[in-house]
Amino acid sequence: MHAAQDLKELIDQLPPELLQEVRDFVEFLLERRVAGPKTELKLDWKGALRDLRDQYTSVELQHKIAEWWGD
Repeated sequence: MHAAQDLKELIDQLPPELLQEVRDFVEFLLERRVAGPKTELKLDWKGALRDLRDQYTSVELQHKIAEWWGD
């Protein structure tokens, strides 16, 4: 017997409330596979605001960045 048949037999034994969980999980797996692997974050901006560290605290800088972005 092959693995897909074993899996189907196991699923067939589940009560209806657990079948929905299995369906949800399988849909999640399929969506994740279609979406593909996530790319790693690029940090090429790291240190870009270094010259401002003596003028602002980290919190003040966060507020300033929000202003610059037009938040």
